[in-house]
Formats: sequence, C-alpha cells, structure tokens
Amino acid sequence: MCVRDILAEFAPMPFRQTIAAKIFGLAIILLLLTIALAGYLLYEVTRTKHDLTVVANFDVPLTQSLSRLDEFGLRRRLAFERWFGALNAAEPNPETVAEATENYTFFTRKLTEEFSTARRIIESYPESAPGSHTLAEVETLLDQIQPAYKTISARQREVLDLQVAGEHDKANVQLNLLNDLQRTVQDQRASVNSKMAAWSGSATKGTELRERRVFWLAIAATTSTVLLGLAVAALVTNRLSRPVRSLASAMRDVQKGNLNLELPVNSTDEVGRLTDSFNFFVKELRSKQRLKQTFGKYIDPRILEQVLAQPGAEAVASGRREMTVLFADLVGFTGLSERLTPLLMVTLLNRHFGLQALAVQEHRGVVDKFIGDSIMAFWGPPFVKPEEHAVLACRAAQAQLAALDTLRRELPDITGLRRDVPEIDVCIGICTGEVVVGNIGSENTRSYTVIGDTANLAARLERANRIYGTHVLLSESTARAVSSHFELREIDTIFVKGKIETTRVYELLSAAGELSEDLVRLRERYDAARRSYLAHDWDTAEAAFRECVKIRPNDGPSRVFLERVQALRRNPPGEDWNGVWQLVEK
Repeated sequence: MCVRDILAEFAPMPFRQTIAAKIFGLAIILLLLTIALAGYLLYEVTRTKHDLTVVANFDVPLTQSLSRLDEFGLRRRLAFERWFGALNAAEPNPETVAEATENYTFFTRKLTEEFSTARRIIESYPESAPGSHTLAEVETLLDQIQPAYKTISARQREVLDLQVAGEHDKANVQLNLLNDLQRTVQDQRASVNSKMAAWSGSATKGTELRERRVFWLAIAATTSTVLLGLAVAALVTNRLSRPVRSLASAMRDVQKGNLNLELPVNSTDEVGRLTDSFNFFVKELRSKQRLKQTFGKYIDPRILEQVLAQPGAEAVASGRREMTVLFADLVGFTGLSERLTPLLMVTLLNRHFGLQALAVQEHRGVVDKFIGDSIMAFWGPPFVKPEEHAVLACRAAQAQLAALDTLRRELPDITGLRRDVPEIDVCIGICTGEVVVGNIGSENTRSYTVIGDTANLAARLERANRIYGTHVLLSESTARAVSSHFELREIDTIFVKGKIETTRVYELLSAAGELSEDLVRLRERYDAARRSYLAHDWDTAEAAFRECVKIRPNDGPSRVFLERVQALRRNPPGEDWNGVWQLVEK
C-alpha cells in the first residue's frame, strides 16, 4: 500500500485527485525554488569571485603603486631640499651634496619607473571591472602629475644653478614658486590615493550587499520549505497526523542541528517503516558528522589521539619544537604524465603516495601533506622521543627508496607502457631543527603542521639533489644527530636561496657498518679531493675527483666538482675564498 492509497482510504472521493495534484504542485514549486536559489547563488558567487580577482590582481597592485609614487615623490623632494640646504651653506659639504645628488637621481628614476608600472596596471584592467569612471579619473590625474614632475625637475635645476652661482636671493624666489607647484602636485597625489581608497570601499560595500542578499534569500527559501512541509502535513488524515507531526517536529530539530533524538516505532505499517528509516537516517547523520568533524581534514590518527582528543594536549603539542622535516619529490613524473591519461596519472600518483606514506608511517613519521607529486612529513614530540626523530626520518628515507624500486617494477602494469618506460626517481631532503608546530589555517579549515626555516631548508635540500645527482641529502644538524647510526658523506658547504647562513650538506649512503668497499674508497677519495679543492690545489683536486668517477661512474657530486674545478682554474677565486657555493635554485 503506497502513501497515495492511504490518503485515498481516509479522504472523500472528490478530493483524492485534488490532494494528489496539490502535493505534486507543492513538490514542483519546491523544486523550482531550489533550482532558482541554486542558480542565483551560483551567479552571485561567480560575481563575487570576479570582483575579488579584480581587487587582488588590479586594485591592490594599483593602490600600492600609487602609494609608492607618493612616497618616491616625497623622498625626492626631501633629497632636493637637502641638496639646496647644503649649497646654501657658506662652505658646502661635498659629502652631503654628493649624497643628496645621488638620492635625488635615484628617486627621480624610481618615479619614472613607478609611473610606467601604474599605467601598465591601468591599461590591463578588464573592461568589465566595476568603477571604470574612477579609473578614468585616476588616469587623468596621472596625466596631470607626470608632466608636472618634468616642470618641477627643470625648476629645481634652475634653483640649484642659482645657488651654485651664488645668487641666493633669486634662488629663494624661485624656490617659493617651486614650492607652490610641488604643493599642487602633492595635492593631486593625495587626490589619487583618496579616490583609490573610496573605490576600494565601494567594492567592499558592494560585496557585502551581495552577501546580504544571498543570506536573506537563503532564509526565505528555508522558510518556504518549512511552510510547504506544514501544508503537506495538514492534508493527512487523523490516523497519520500524530506520527507525521512527530516526524515533522523531529525533522525541524534535525534542521536546527539536533541529532540526539530517536522516535519510538509504534506500528509495522508504512509510517512505522518510515519512522524506522528516519531513525536510521539520523543515526547515519550523527556518524557522518563525527567523521566529518574528526577526519574531514585527513588527520593522522596519532594527531587525533595525542593532540586533539585529549583536553589541553593541543596547547602542549604546539609551539616551538625541535623536529626533523622530510621533503620527497618524484622526479620524472612530468615527462611520464605527458604519455598517460588523467585516470592513469591519478592511479600512478595514488600508488606512489601510498608506498611513500607507508614508508613514512612505518617509521612513526607524520605525513603532513601531498604537494603535486611531492610529500612532506615530520618527526618529533609528542609522536616520537626527542633523540629518535632524526634517525627515524633517515630510516624512512631508505624505506622510501626501496618503495621507489617497487613502483618501478609495477610501472609497466600501472601505465600500460611495456616498452621505453620512462625513468622515475625520488629526491629526498631532510633537516633537523626548531620549527613552529600547531594547528595552522583558517577558522573553518586547519591543519596540524610545521613551518619555519627548518622546513624550508628541507625543501631546498630536496631540490639540491637534482644539482648533485644524489638521492638523499641531510642538513648538518641531521648529520650530527645520526652520524653513529648511518654512513654519510659530506658533499658541500652551500648557501641556499632565502638564507644568509652557510649549510653543510651530507649524503645518506647506508646504515652504519653496511657500506661497500667501493663506497668506502669513494668517500675517502672524495674527502681528499675536497680538501685539495678547498686549498685551491686544482690539479690535485681534479685528479682525485676523476678517481672518484672511475670508482663510481655515475657519481654526481664528483662530476659537479670536476666542472667547478675547471671553472675556478679559469677564473681563480680570491685568497679569502672558503669554498662556500651559492645554489641559485630554490
């Protein structure tokens, strides 16, 4: 028996079709309202996104450029006044005059460059951007200000020439006229900044109005849905009214967010089954809500258990901590992806990330995030002991290289490429040091992560592998912490982009005591070669590095230093050169 048959059993004959028509009509109206609301919301969201793009890519850069124009203009004027004042002295100070002249010339050039920047931004504004009349006014003012600066420059030169010639009275008269012109230009600059501020305020107000319209429309749609539900409930018979009212009331509670309810099932008919289904639905909602709140951000289970689930534990686990951070990148994926369909690319990445994440988690690391085809992980309290995190990170790196071999074997089956399968590799950078750890993000979406110079350096070391032809590079702090557990080779002392301090870089070779005889000889010859290299003994260094290549033909660091030795022999460094090398790549 369907709901329509139940209604027919208790309703008079003339109303059977009418009730069905009304219910169907109400359903159509509800559907149309939902479609209209969804369409309007999509339209408003698109408009808001467009406006925000204009603000971020054009309004803000233009405002900053105009502010710099104002700043450069003021600083240029100050340089001129200092120059004028120095020449006005009985015995002008040459150093003061030279400094003022240099500053005046510098800020004159900066003004010219900033005018070009501002005009380039104005010309690139989209035609559909709001406030085009204000943009025209700003451009008009720039057309007035820029020529005025040429006049100001000419008059300033006249005043300075009079000062140099000793005609101070005439210079002061010209200076008063010049000050009037400079005040006019300053007022025009202030007007430009004022118009830009008003423009930004107008854009913000427009966005707020659209948000308010969407808000009230959502309320109206929700209210309409509730009223339609009440109208349908009023059409049922006395036999169904009581359980249906209970269901309607319970559904309103669910709409308000109350999921802690369960209705009694008093019958075995359709209403009873509907009530049972409702209870199951609410139970599923409770379960999904817990899953959404707990795992919606893909939180590592240990973070949940040790940081978020325990009262007060988050504060203890946040702050500055010494940890070890690892970055690993899949090399060769870009070339491989050009030969794969999107589905195969996703399958390959999922398998790669699965193997890499397993290698990290088996050694008690926390997988922080996936970035493109890269993975970031960290080790440290409260997840592992302070003395363990560097060692565990290095063991995980070895496991990641083993996982790469597994992926290579599976590559033909995953990609379907049986011939000419591209080479893939993994580069890993590890750094130990102080980081800022905690829940970082917005109010609605946060991630328990680590940030700081240590994480940045780990990422730089991962990229440095591509330069040296290595797989795993460690920072000096990590090398000190694991030197008794692993065989290492000191590769170089470098500057990385973004840091002013030097960094000693080490290659992870194997676990302690497991280094082959060839690698032992390679490390010894490499160390000797570097000592000669640092002593500017290019011939001895070159010969030693060539021996390294004979021991291990694909030894990337030795080949890099051979190239450096040849370059330094042609262009010898100074006597105070300490061998530190600047890496230009991030």
